[in-house]
Amino acid sequence: MTEILLGAYVFILAIVVGFEVIGRVPSMLHTPLMSGTNAIHGVVLVGAILVCGQAHTTLTRIIGFVAVLLGALNVFGGFVVSDRMLLMFRARPGGRT
Repeated sequence: MTEILLGAYVFILAIVVGFEVIGRVPSMLHTPLMSGTNAIHGVVLVGAILVCGQAHTTLTRIIGFVAVLLGALNVFGGFVVSDRMLLMFRARPGGRT
């Protein structure tokens, strides 16, 4: 019971700290940070695939599949957002920037 309670405390603390840290990031740093987090989420995705491959019960296979799906969506979405942000800095046709 104490392990579950401790895990819940860590999870809630991670949510609060995450919102505080992300909320204070200036918009100029968003694209470089997004690229870095995409690399981290790529590692998370590989880990989720490995864990899903080692699953023995139906429940762990379902949880592993959901982890792989959400990890892939996160990586893909991060690259889409980064690409859209970088489009703002490309030169426009006609010589105007």
